[in-house]
Amino acid sequence: MSITVLLADDEPLVRAGLRAVLEAQPDIEVVGEAGDGAAVVPLVRGLRPDVVAMDVRMPLLDGIEATRQVLRHVTPPPKILVVTTFENDEYVYQALQAGADGFLLKRSRPAEIVHAVRVVATGDSLLFPASMRSMAARYGTPGARSAMERAALTERESTVLRLMARGLSNAEIATELVVGTETVKSHVRAVLSKLDVRDRTQAVIAAYESGFIQPE
Repeated sequence: MSITVLLADDEPLVRAGLRAVLEAQPDIEVVGEAGDGAAVVPLVRGLRPDVVAMDVRMPLLDGIEATRQVLRHVTPPPKILVVTTFENDEYVYQALQAGADGFLLKRSRPAEIVHAVRVVATGDSLLFPASMRSMAARYGTPGARSAMERAALTERESTVLRLMARGLSNAEIATELVVGTETVKSHVRAVLSKLDVRDRTQAVIAAYESGFIQPE
């Protein structure tokens, strides 16, 4: 079964490059393109892609607001992969806060681009760069701290959240803890439910913003 992808970027050459890289894979299909964030929601509704590769900086509607609109108006929403030029970028962090599932640099190698799409499509591990961890800690708030305290994670759930923050997949966490994968999935679901977040990225952002995890 193919992973379907929508490309959202105002540069035709970037879209063409991403399309060429992704469509060279037997399990990935590019189903559409958007030249601006304003076109993303209608295209997502019509095409139902699994993943949107979303540029952060677009002229009419940027990727941050486009991400918010997709998550607000499309059910179930696709996974959103932020694609940008600069890693240490507050816009990228804002997109992750808004609900994006991962992060990719435009200069990434083809294999890294393909890997990123597969990772966010499965939702089984995390694409969260080190620079974003420091930024999350810097933007921490008392509200984030109190929300983490109210979540009352168990010791095992706390351990799983820390391993999620390291980018480990469910299978890798299972190996680390010497438990079954289904057990890990159950712990991950509990963490997301207690933190009232939709995915691993949002859980890790909450962990850093609250000070529960400190950037290395």
